[in-house]
Amino acid sequence: MSKSLLRNVVGEYMLTLGNKNYKVVIVNADLAGTCRNKSFWEKFPDRAFNVGIAEQNMVSFAAGLAHEGFIVYAFSMAPFITMRACEQVRTDVAYGNRNVKLIGVYAGVSGGISGATHWGVEDVGIMAAIPNITVFEISDANQAKRLLDFSLDYDKPVYIRCGVEPVEDIYNENIEIKPGGSYTVVEGYDGAILCSGVVVQYAVAASEKIQLETGKSIRVVDMYSIKPIDKEAIRNAAQTGNVIVAQDHNIIGGLGSIVATVIAQAGIKTDLKILGIPDRFVPMAHAKYMYHKFSLDTEGLTTKMKSMLQKVTPQRSK
Repeated sequence: MSKSLLRNVVGEYMLTLGNKNYKVVIVNADLAGTCRNKSFWEKFPDRAFNVGIAEQNMVSFAAGLAHEGFIVYAFSMAPFITMRACEQVRTDVAYGNRNVKLIGVYAGVSGGISGATHWGVEDVGIMAAIPNITVFEISDANQAKRLLDFSLDYDKPVYIRCGVEPVEDIYNENIEIKPGGSYTVVEGYDGAILCSGVVVQYAVAASEKIQLETGKSIRVVDMYSIKPIDKEAIRNAAQTGNVIVAQDHNIIGGLGSIVATVIAQAGIKTDLKILGIPDRFVPMAHAKYMYHKFSLDTEGLTTKMKSMLQKVTPQRSK
């Protein structure tokens, strides 16, 4: 199975979008190399803008371009575009419901030894709390391309989070994308792993490993649309009685918090584990090391789910 670097896929696919629609423009904060969209700049220099290291200005400038009828893709690192420019995203883009696509690379701890200043482990909590913004997270190359195709005709603000670690190809070219959608990558009835982004590949491998070792079937659901969320998929997964929610994000405010809210409001009783980055500043390390340390990789997901499957339900006294 081949692997892809999603920031490369997203950055390079902008050239395709530019060829499809002359209204597509790119705004960047001096990170064209990091965000891998130099090919667009070379082909369409009059439709590419570098505002320098100034994300607040970049987002406000993007909102202005959208107001004039352009389809704007604003690129930066996830922590910079969601935290440094948070007020501009909220007031200039979301409040006016402008057609701006915010692309945040270095999502989660995928930036590795760049450290906490360059990790985006709070971005979903921030973006999901702002009205009018649709939040997506991509997990493979074909999904990334179809999401960008979808975004071209979606006349609303979008935030797309994208890691920089290699991911295995999961989907074919015909995958469909919609707000509030999800994909059941693996069917299963003894437990479920709800996940997004880089974790999806690990969840698929964990499901296969558990099937071989225990005979138990574990559902894997790619929650690529984080806001709006697929509530029906969550409720169905909760019926298995064993649910793990795993995302490269702070355990507070991310996919786990959203899923837990849906389950609680539905009144469904299920065992639930939320896996992610702990709510503290952790020492910098390579991403794969941290995925292992925080049980987001295949081994960690396998161990956590097997411990849930082995639980003994206490008997009520008569």
